[in-house]
Amino acid sequence: MSKDKLSVDPLNIVVCGVGGQGNILIARLAGRSLAKRGYIVTIGETYGASQRGGDVMSNIRLSVRHRYGPLIPPGGAHIVLGLEPLETLRILVDFGNPQVATITNTRPILPVTVGMGVTQYPDYDELRRAIAQLSRQVWFLDATEVALGLGSVRLTNMVMLGALVGSSLLPITKAQLEEEIKERFPKDTLKPILEAFRKGLSHTRATGCA
Repeated sequence: MSKDKLSVDPLNIVVCGVGGQGNILIARLAGRSLAKRGYIVTIGETYGASQRGGDVMSNIRLSVRHRYGPLIPPGGAHIVLGLEPLETLRILVDFGNPQVATITNTRPILPVTVGMGVTQYPDYDELRRAIAQLSRQVWFLDATEVALGLGSVRLTNMVMLGALVGSSLLPITKAQLEEEIKERFPKDTLKPILEAFRKGLSHTRATGCA
């Protein structure tokens, strides 16, 4: 299939969150759709101490020329999509650079150590300022609240996937990603999934970056 040139090659995307949020599914849906458009896509994943509740990072490397290794080098991210704000900041510190674009969910998931009183979660306003300072452009949205309004917190990842597509940071359209979603999920489950995707997409299209 035909493909457009990228502004940078490879284009490096980090999708981050904690175990159980579904960021790996985001990477695979986007990656498969981009591959169908003729791009060379490499996906790599790393996990924290525990699959559910530990940090999870998916790397997507997109090229029109070469198949790159699956791991993005430190300071090498061009786009960060974060499902949890503290994880977004952690990735920006390690993989960000002055040109990085960031889309982040604003709803925190408190680590077990916070519940135990061993550590403290950062003040949200300070967290937001730090994310903005480390990003060339940034979108903030409470994807969890949107998902809950649709009946399930599990839809948070689909809201965030929509936000990524709506930002126009990837060479992929709404119709192309919806096609991938329809192939991936059973028909009787599609309605809320597509609604979550479209709400996220509308957010970044309507608001622009902060």
